[in-house]
Amino acid sequence: MKGIPLAAAARAQTVRIRWRIFSCLFGFGFVAYVQQKTITVAAERMMPELGLSQDQIGWLLSAFVWGYAIFQLPGGIFGQRLGARRTFVIIGLTAFLATLATPLLPAFCTGTALFIALFAAQALLGCSQGAIFPVSGGVFEAWFPPNRWSFVQGLQTMGLGLGAALTPPLIVWLMTTFGWQPALIWTSLPALALIAVWAWYGRDTPREHASVSPQELEEIGGKDPLAEEARAPTSLSMRRFLCLLRDRNVVLLAISYMFMNYVFYLLSNWVFLYLVQERHFSLLESGWLAMAPPLVAALGAGVGGVVTSVLCERLGDRWGYRAMPLVAMPIAAILLLGAVNAASPYLAVVGLAACFGCVELTEGAFWGGAMTVGRGDTMAVCGLMNTGGNLGGIIGIPIVAYFSGRHMWHTAFLIGAAFAVVSALAWLGIVLGSAGAPDSSSADREPALGVHGDSI
Repeated sequence: MKGIPLAAAARAQTVRIRWRIFSCLFGFGFVAYVQQKTITVAAERMMPELGLSQDQIGWLLSAFVWGYAIFQLPGGIFGQRLGARRTFVIIGLTAFLATLATPLLPAFCTGTALFIALFAAQALLGCSQGAIFPVSGGVFEAWFPPNRWSFVQGLQTMGLGLGAALTPPLIVWLMTTFGWQPALIWTSLPALALIAVWAWYGRDTPREHASVSPQELEEIGGKDPLAEEARAPTSLSMRRFLCLLRDRNVVLLAISYMFMNYVFYLLSNWVFLYLVQERHFSLLESGWLAMAPPLVAALGAGVGGVVTSVLCERLGDRWGYRAMPLVAMPIAAILLLGAVNAASPYLAVVGLAACFGCVELTEGAFWGGAMTVGRGDTMAVCGLMNTGGNLGGIIGIPIVAYFSGRHMWHTAFLIGAAFAVVSALAWLGIVLGSAGAPDSSSADREPALGVHGDSI
């Protein structure tokens, strides 16, 4: 290391740049969920002030989910072509503008025109965020060894839960102090700082980052050129894309994630209004109590990622990835039914929090499984899976809006319990690797979904 001070050389061997990259993606997940959930809390003030009904709020939430679902796959393909660094800057700025539009639009229009404009803003927010998690999966694939994929996916999902947990009390406090419009404006501003940091520091792969040491490259897996090439994001070919669409594991992952996400959207979007309308908590008290489910969910996501990584190492990919969904989702169904039928409102909060925690225990398995299937096309595979996942929201939001608006919360929760069981059963058909030996880190394994051909 001629010309490099020994102290600097030593630091180069200890600093892990991949965790700084991870912290930026953690931040994007956190900010995304703050942006998504503000309207679910502000809805209580928006409805009387803007003349919106609860069904219309449901349609606004659906607009986000439609945009989010439709742009999962295009977002993943876009990320593979453009690279994660530029993709996050573009989608981050778009999401910021869409979030800012919601509190500003009432100054320019009212009535039907306002509803259409709010609908468009929510749809744009969904479209802009559609690429976040598929592209994050590609970054994790490039920056982390395979035996850490479920772990980092679980940790990133913690950021989502923390964002969802922070939003209700923060928005309620800002609404009661300044009004709902300033509350939404102030909470949108931190996204700009994160985008600036990523544009300066983020890179698509470890070899592109000047601060990544040879030691860290070896830890990630860069010492093996074949393994590095297999994991590098690629331009998606038509042949390979058709293979993805026909692959049984991809299809079943999308189906299972769809049913799981009905429960996810039920808990993440509707708990605040459920506590106000059905359990009769005050607005401020509901804001604080609504923190509990996403906080437990955040903890569950982190724990689930760690446990899934350990299970994959000990049981192999097939049962390592299956185990958590097969156990956690049926338990979530039981807890969901218990919460809605609980005599005590505080016991209902405990049940909803525990249910959300069980649901999020499975995130590492879903996303780690998608990365294992993808192998170089992770962004596209994750986009396909999350397209299915968000169909759960598209199906679920109008269902919950309909039944909750007619004080039939029990029916919405009963549907969620049934879907949780179906989500678990779908994993019995998902076969990742061998049944008895760990293989997620087998660097010399050929990608399972076809061969790259002409670019589409």
